[in-house]
Amino acid sequence: SQVVNYAPFTLLPSAVPSALFEQAYAVQQDFNLLVDAISQNKEFLERTLASTIKVDDFTARLFRIYTQVLEEGLAQSVFLGINRSDYMFDCGVDGTPALKQIEINTIAASFGGLTSRTAAVHGRILKVLGKPKEASRLLPNNPSKGLALGIVKAWELYGSQSAVVMFLVEEVQRNIFDQRCVENELWDRNIRVIRKRFRDVFEKGSLDDARRLYMDGQEVAVVYYREGYMPKNYNQQNWEARLLLERSRAVKCPDIATQLAGTKKVQQELSRPGTLEGLLSGHTEAVARIRATFAGLYSLDMGKEGDKIAAMAIADPDRFVLKPQREGGGNNLYGEELRQVLEKIKDSPERTSYILMDKIKPQPAMNYLLRAHSPLQVSECISELGIFGVYVRQGKEMVMNTAAGHLLRTKAIEHADGGVAAGVAVLDTPYLV
Repeated sequence: SQVVNYAPFTLLPSAVPSALFEQAYAVQQDFNLLVDAISQNKEFLERTLASTIKVDDFTARLFRIYTQVLEEGLAQSVFLGINRSDYMFDCGVDGTPALKQIEINTIAASFGGLTSRTAAVHGRILKVLGKPKEASRLLPNNPSKGLALGIVKAWELYGSQSAVVMFLVEEVQRNIFDQRCVENELWDRNIRVIRKRFRDVFEKGSLDDARRLYMDGQEVAVVYYREGYMPKNYNQQNWEARLLLERSRAVKCPDIATQLAGTKKVQQELSRPGTLEGLLSGHTEAVARIRATFAGLYSLDMGKEGDKIAAMAIADPDRFVLKPQREGGGNNLYGEELRQVLEKIKDSPERTSYILMDKIKPQPAMNYLLRAHSPLQVSECISELGIFGVYVRQGKEMVMNTAAGHLLRTKAIEHADGGVAAGVAVLDTPYLV
């Protein structure tokens, strides 16, 4: 119907190397610590984003709210991070697959709900195909519960039994059932949930003298953003609503510093020698685990080094991906398009709003992608593994740090970029091999 559509999925689960799957889980708590450390490091964020905020208006406006809130003094004392670190399996020269991070999403990381249902679907399909033994090998996976437990912890630490959790949602909610899975976990624990848009916050949101946030007369303990990660989510009213939320005592997931910690520019800076050591001093093993997942990342800052890298990418565009400072999928540039854009901006400061990354080359496999109104045909596919991370910090003390489940998305190889919400990838289940 025009109202409801089924979430797209693969007919069969996809093979995932168990060693790489375990590696992705093992490094997630390290990434949680890293994101949290970056969000608390004003000097690092200022230095890293200095060139980007000159040429990228969206990042600049987020940064202005960030500095304004810091100058006023944070009312928020409990911090909740829900992120998703995404990887692909890169087949090197010798064909051995290696885990390589694509990005880490620190705002509105989605599909924790729907992927909680996917293993049961694939288990049923395998049984129908007469493969009960294979069906029993699929791992249970319930990120919606894991994400909800993070929200519950933050709500408890906020310390008001009557306060509500507010899901900040889009004007048009195409992914509502994914969010409902997390929401229902909260109702099951007797925590009230309200769903509001930026527009509602602008019209009805207010702060009292203690900077407690109220919506329609109800105190809000936690604001869980499922919106607000791209420029088109904002008009002047919405920017004002965002500022109001950030100034409040409510636990924001994420607060604006954590959203900035997830920018592509920060990702590129982290790959520089010495940066991780500076941010996670005393965590030598964590640094090594994180660094092992990095793909090659290159700076396009103005100067000789940036000139050389731009020229290298123009000469051999198929080796690289050009990424703007955007979330939500479908923004990256490849091949001829990458070459044309770089040719155009190679001598302009505009190039600093992008990062360049080595293109990961996974081994394709055959599967069927089930989508509404699409013909059923076997396709050559590649998969991307996401691990959900949840952490809660109160003051300086980390009170929760965990990996909350996984998400496997699969797409046909002709699509270079884009996730499930962008209409390219479909939900999948890992079959460990």
